[in-house]
Amino acid sequence: MHIRPAVTLLSLALLSQVSADFSFTPLPSSAWQEMTTDPDVLHAEPWKLPPGFSQRILSDETRLDIYKGNDWTDMQVLNEGGTDAGRYLYRTHEVRRHNDRHRDGREGGAVSVIDLDSGQTTLIATRADWEAIDGLLWTRWNSLLVTEEQKRDSSPDPHYPDAARGLVYELFFEPGNPRQLARILPRPLLGSLTHEGIEQDAQGNIYVIDEDDAGAIYRFIPDRYADLESGRLFALRVENGRQTGPAEWIPLELDRKTFDARSAARLAGATAFCRPEDLEVIGETLYAALTCEAKEGAVLSIRLGTEKPDVRYFVKPGRNVAVENSRLRQTGFRNPDNLANGPDGRLWISEDNAPGDIWVAEPDRDGDGYSDLVELFASLRDAGGEPSGIYFGRNPARLFVSIQHSSTGNDKTLMIEKDQEPE
Repeated sequence: MHIRPAVTLLSLALLSQVSADFSFTPLPSSAWQEMTTDPDVLHAEPWKLPPGFSQRILSDETRLDIYKGNDWTDMQVLNEGGTDAGRYLYRTHEVRRHNDRHRDGREGGAVSVIDLDSGQTTLIATRADWEAIDGLLWTRWNSLLVTEEQKRDSSPDPHYPDAARGLVYELFFEPGNPRQLARILPRPLLGSLTHEGIEQDAQGNIYVIDEDDAGAIYRFIPDRYADLESGRLFALRVENGRQTGPAEWIPLELDRKTFDARSAARLAGATAFCRPEDLEVIGETLYAALTCEAKEGAVLSIRLGTEKPDVRYFVKPGRNVAVENSRLRQTGFRNPDNLANGPDGRLWISEDNAPGDIWVAEPDRDGDGYSDLVELFASLRDAGGEPSGIYFGRNPARLFVSIQHSSTGNDKTLMIEKDQEPE
């Protein structure tokens, strides 16, 4: 077994080249000694960062306070095309029914938007039947896809009252106004699942997961580009009952009443992974965060663009990154949750853990399937908080990240930037 520690003498001596604008010296350890509930600290610098980086709160509950309790700020994504591309940062709020109510008494999950030019934060969508709105994707045809992370549908969509679990919704905007919704349409053919991560490839195919201890990974191929009203859902099946190796996408037969993709995948023999959560496409590779796979969790890579996808572990504690020992406060990798495509094609990974860390994984260049180097970029000081929705937009020098269920009761979205070099 070959384990790369979180930081080596060599990696301390050399800067990790994320890009010309986002190089960093890896942290030697997580924020074990700095975890706190002190609002003065957590409202100012909730993140432990490498030297030369700064953090700034873009929006918190002092600027938009949707719910009586925490706002459960989760994923975020910029408008990557269309009018004023790169100006608006959309966010989901993962509130479940009866878990908390809007301050005006309403129920239901929500989508908000931050205008990065003016700083204004606005609630743009909410529905009483939305529960645990989580995943978020700006499509190549300039709509938004949002997902429900529901284990059971206790507040059904009125058009699909028998849906087994959560659904995917597509949000369309008024022409020329990325802050004004025109309509919201359910997309049941993407399956009724415990949804979280959602991703797309260059051909317009959509990938989703089932966040279950025996959850599958799915691929939806539309009949027509940019039209999710018709198409076919597939699930990933690795050969010979294994977790990694040669695989195939197997077609599913969905019940047109329940749209229960979990049952359809199990009936078809799809491979079960332990709590798939987020997805990220980089080039011809689909990455999946598996929060409890192989006990500590792992990141899976799935090679696309071939008749038989190749499935491998890309990051695995004890193989190419250290194992965390929380009892001994030993820094390591545990419970990967959210993924992001970094400025130079590296994979960024945040943890559903305490302290919540952000790791950076280099590509596999030696052909063994594993990332060649996994390094620690940041660690969350918030004792009760969880990092969520790490994301790079059009500017490669800006990392967006949210903190949900903060110890302070003040969920927030931040931007992390590298300090400018003095001239």
